[in-house]
Amino acid sequence: MNSNSPLKLNRRQFLIASAMTTGGIISTNLLSKSRVFAQAPAIIKTDRPTIPYGVASGDISGNKAVIWSRTDKPAKLIVEYSLDESLRNVQRVVGPNAIDVSDYTARVYLKNLPSNQKIYYRVIFQDLDDSSKESEPAIGSFQTPAIYRGQRDIFFAWSGDTAGQGWGINPDFGGMKIYETIRKLNPDFFIHSGDTIYADNPIQSEVKLDDGSIWKNITTEAKSKVAETLQEFRGNYIYNLLDENVRRFNAEVPILAQWDDHETTNNWYPGEILDDNRYTVKDVSLLARRANQAFLEYFPIDINGKDPSRIYRSFNYGPSLEIFMIDKRSYRGPNSPNRQTEQSAETAFLGNAQVRWLKNQLRKSTATWKIIASDMPIGLVVPDGATNFENLANGDGPALGRELELADILRFIHRSDIKNVVWLTADVHYAAAHYYDPSQAQFTDFKPFWEFVAGPINSGTFGPNRLENTFGPQLQFLSIPTNLQANRPPSDGLQFFGTVKINSNTEVMTVALLNLEGKTLYSVDLSPEK
Repeated sequence: MNSNSPLKLNRRQFLIASAMTTGGIISTNLLSKSRVFAQAPAIIKTDRPTIPYGVASGDISGNKAVIWSRTDKPAKLIVEYSLDESLRNVQRVVGPNAIDVSDYTARVYLKNLPSNQKIYYRVIFQDLDDSSKESEPAIGSFQTPAIYRGQRDIFFAWSGDTAGQGWGINPDFGGMKIYETIRKLNPDFFIHSGDTIYADNPIQSEVKLDDGSIWKNITTEAKSKVAETLQEFRGNYIYNLLDENVRRFNAEVPILAQWDDHETTNNWYPGEILDDNRYTVKDVSLLARRANQAFLEYFPIDINGKDPSRIYRSFNYGPSLEIFMIDKRSYRGPNSPNRQTEQSAETAFLGNAQVRWLKNQLRKSTATWKIIASDMPIGLVVPDGATNFENLANGDGPALGRELELADILRFIHRSDIKNVVWLTADVHYAAAHYYDPSQAQFTDFKPFWEFVAGPINSGTFGPNRLENTFGPQLQFLSIPTNLQANRPPSDGLQFFGTVKINSNTEVMTVALLNLEGKTLYSVDLSPEK
C-alpha cells in the first residue's frame, strides 16, 4: 500500500488486496476469469505509478463523459480512447496531475464524442519525475447516448446504500456481489442514489448472525471509526474500491452519483452541532466540507466550475430521457417537528436556488421522460428522534413545513403542463413502488406521478416506513415483509435495485425492481403522455 494511504491491512487482508492487483495494477485476466478474491499472484515490485483502484466513467450527458482514476504517487493522467475494442487508432487526452492535494485522484473530460457508440478507453499514469515511467494501462468502456428517436432502447439501473450498518466486504459471501448482478445486465449507466458510503458506520472484522454463523468483513484503519478527517472520509471510498465486483462494475458501467446523509453523518443538516461521543469534531458543517471534497474526488463527476462543491446537476441522454439529479442534503434547514405553515429558511429542503434551477431545467427539457433522481423518497415518514423529522414527510394532513417546498414544485409541474415526470430514489433500505394520486391526497394541485424506491446494495435491510397521505401515495409494491426484523444482513438476500427500459419506438418506460440474484420482483409499463 502507498505510504500516503490511510489504510492499514492485516496480513490476510493484504493478501486479498494483492489478489486484486498484479504489481499494483488490476489484472484484466484475473477480473474476467477468477472468483472474487482469488489466490494472490506474485507481487512485482515497481517504481512506476500504479492504478490500484481501477477506473470509472460517469456523468454521461450529450456528447460528453468524465473518466476517473487514482494512482499511488505524483503522476499525470493520460486517457486514450477509441471506437475499436482493441484500442487501435486512439485519440489521446493528456489530463491533469494526480497529486497529494487530490489524494492522487484525477479526471479527464472527454468531449465531442460520437453518438450511439461504444467507447473503449485506457488510463495511463505518467510519473512526474520521470516521464519514461508509466503505469500499466487500466481498461474501461461506456456507451454514448443516441441522438435520434428509434435508434436504440435506453436501459439503465439505479439503487443506493452501500456498505452500511457494519456489512462490509465479506470474501466468503463473494464481496459486494450485487454490483456484479447489475453489471451482467449491461446497463447504459447506473444512478447511485446516495449513501454511497457510510462514514458514520465503522466496520468490524466479524458480526455474529442470528443462526450463530459469522459474517467476516475486510477491515481497514479508515473504517475502524467514524470519519472525521479528510483522510478518513477518503478511506471510506477506498474501502469500497477494495471490492473486485465494484471495480469491475466501475470499469464497464458509467456512474451518475449523488449523496445523502451517510457520506457525512446520519440525518445531518448544515449548522448542526453533534451530540455524539464518537466524534471529537462536533461541527457538522466542517465535517460536511471534508465529506464533500472526498465525495467529489472519488466519483467521475463533472465538477461545476462556478460552484465546485455543487452536486445537483442534469444529464441529457437523448430525445427520450433527461435526468435531474437533486441534493436534498446541502441546503436544508434544521430537522424539526416540521409543522410550519409558511415557507422560510427553516422549511428549506432543496433551497431556493436549487428549486429555481430544477423548475427552469424541467421547463426547458424537450425529452419525453424526465427522471428526478432523488436521494430521499417523498411520502415516507423518516423520524429524527422523538419529535423531529429527517425527511420532508411529517405525517398525514395538509402540506406543512418542508412539504410546502415540494407542493410548490408539484404545482409548478402541473400548471406548466410538464409531462412524464418520474421520481427514482433509495435511502430507506427496501424497494417499493408508489403511485401519487391527487384524488387521494390532502394537497391536490399536481399531476399524478410514480416514485420508485430501490436499495440497499450491500447494507442492512430495514423497513417498511409509513406512507403519509399529504400527496396521496398509493403503495403498489413492497419488497419486504411488513414485520421485518431490522438490519438484515446481505446474506438474507434482501438487497434490491431497479432498472428502467425506454423502448426506442414506442417510448414506453418499463420500470422493474429486482433482488440480489437479479430476479424481477415487480414490473410496470408506463406509457408517455403526449
